[in-house]
Amino acid sequence: MAIKLDFQPAFDPLFAQSKWWGAADLPSDWDYPRNEEGEPLHFLCQIRCEELIPYDKQGLLPHAGMLYFFAAIGEYIEHLDLAEGHCGLGEWPQDAFRVLHAPSCDNLHSCPITYDDGEAAYLPAERIIFSEVESSYDRFKLLGRPYYEEIAELYSDSLSLLQIDEEERWGLRLYDCGMLCFLITPEALRHHAWEEVRLYFHSF
Repeated sequence: MAIKLDFQPAFDPLFAQSKWWGAADLPSDWDYPRNEEGEPLHFLCQIRCEELIPYDKQGLLPHAGMLYFFAAIGEYIEHLDLAEGHCGLGEWPQDAFRVLHAPSCDNLHSCPITYDDGEAAYLPAERIIFSEVESSYDRFKLLGRPYYEEIAELYSDSLSLLQIDEEERWGLRLYDCGMLCFLITPEALRHHAWEEVRLYFHSF
């Protein structure tokens, strides 16, 4: 099984809640994730891990704190123009993405990324709705098997920690029917070794 992610537009920034897009709410002693050039990575989502307990039947994910995902995907979102460097097909370099886990959801502060003129450099936050889904589900999900066989074969020892599909409503386009997969081995996941995550971009 896997955990399906659906999204619901919100009318507030969803501070310290599970959300897709918006501004990351990070622990007050953390620096915002950046690439080797010092450019901020795009915030994808944050997940309050306690919300995953009913769906994470095998107990693979943390069940407390906040899980964060960042990646240099600004060039693939038509409404944004973030200078994050180009990352194309295949496995992305380690400085182009980040998976982080905070053990607590206390003492967080909002970290909005803006352009030089002060305009928000991110899409509005959307609420994440979790539900169970089959392992090979083809849209947005946590855990399970990568949908594309090419990715599943190349990383046969790994789970799809987070799978990202295209979404017209956001202007998110990944070439031709593309997909981004954050991948991790079950062993690394059990030890919460987020530094061992890989990010792979596949497209036809």
